[in-house]
Amino acid sequence: MSLFRKTIGVLAASLLASALGLSAANAADDIFDLSPDQPGRIRAEKDPAAIAAIPKDFKFATPGKFTVAVSVGGPPLSSYATDAKTIVGADPDYSLAIADSLGLELQLVPVAWADWPLGLVSGKYDAVISNVGVTELRKEKFDFSTYRQGLHGFFVKTDSNIKEIREPKDAAGLRITVGASTNQERILLKWSDEDVKAGLKPIDLQYYDDDAARVLALQAGRVDVIVQPHAQLVYIAARDKNIKRVGTLSAGWPERSDVAITTRKGSGLATALTLATNNLMKNGLYAKVLARWQLSEEALPESQTNPPGLPKS
Repeated sequence: MSLFRKTIGVLAASLLASALGLSAANAADDIFDLSPDQPGRIRAEKDPAAIAAIPKDFKFATPGKFTVAVSVGGPPLSSYATDAKTIVGADPDYSLAIADSLGLELQLVPVAWADWPLGLVSGKYDAVISNVGVTELRKEKFDFSTYRQGLHGFFVKTDSNIKEIREPKDAAGLRITVGASTNQERILLKWSDEDVKAGLKPIDLQYYDDDAARVLALQAGRVDVIVQPHAQLVYIAARDKNIKRVGTLSAGWPERSDVAITTRKGSGLATALTLATNNLMKNGLYAKVLARWQLSEEALPESQTNPPGLPKS
C-alpha cells in the first residue's frame, strides 16, 4: 500500500475538521491519542486457559504471531496514526490484548472492507477484528467471538431541548438525518410507521451527501438529530464539543446486534478467543480498552461464541 493511500484516513479527519472550522490538533491530539507511540496502550498477561484451547493442529498465518485484518475506517475504532502508517484505535488495542492473552505477537494487516472475507478464508490472516457484526448469513462461512455491542447513536446539539430518545415515540415529529440506504434508515422508517399507527407524527428523515454535511446540518439547526454508527459520533462529540448523545440504538433493532472477532468456520480458534475475551472482561482490561477510546457504552457483559445474529433478509 502506497504512502498516499495510507494517509487517506488521517487526511479525511483533517478535512472534516477544516469544514467545521477546527484545527487538525483539535481533530485528534486534544481528544484521542493518535500518535504512533501509543504510550497508554493496554497490555495483557498470557491466559493459560485460552492458550490451551487453541487446537493443536491450528496453523497460524505467521508462526508466533496473531495476524489480524482490520479495515481502517477512522477514529476511534481504527485509524492511521499521525505517521500515516501505524494503525491505532479501539480495535487495534483490543487485538493487542487478545494477542497478549494468546502469548503471540500482534501483526495487523490493513485491508479493504470488501476483501476481508476472501482473505480470511484463504488463510492470509487468522482473524478479522474490524467492527464485523454477527449475522446468520455470515455464520454460514465464519465463526464469531463477540466483543462489543453494535450501536447507532442519537446525537443532538449541546443546547438542544431533546433529553432522551429510547423508543419510537421519542422521535415522533423530529427532523433526523441519516445516510440513505443504511441500516439506520431502515430502522427509523419502521419507527416512523409505528409512530403513525399510534397517532403520532411521522419522523422527518432528511438526507445529505456525506457525513460532514450531516454534521453541519445538525450544527446549523437544519435538523434536530443525527443518527450514525455510535463510535463515529463519539469521536465527533469529543472533538467538537458541541453535540451530545441522547440515546443509542442497537444495529439489530428490535434485537441486539453484537460485533465479533471473525475467524474461519470450523477452525476451532473461536473457543480460545471467547475464553480470552471473557478473561479480559473479568480482569478489567476489557473495560480499560473501551474507556481509552470513550466506547464504554458499547461494552458487553460477556463474550459468546456464535450467538444469534441478524436474520437473513
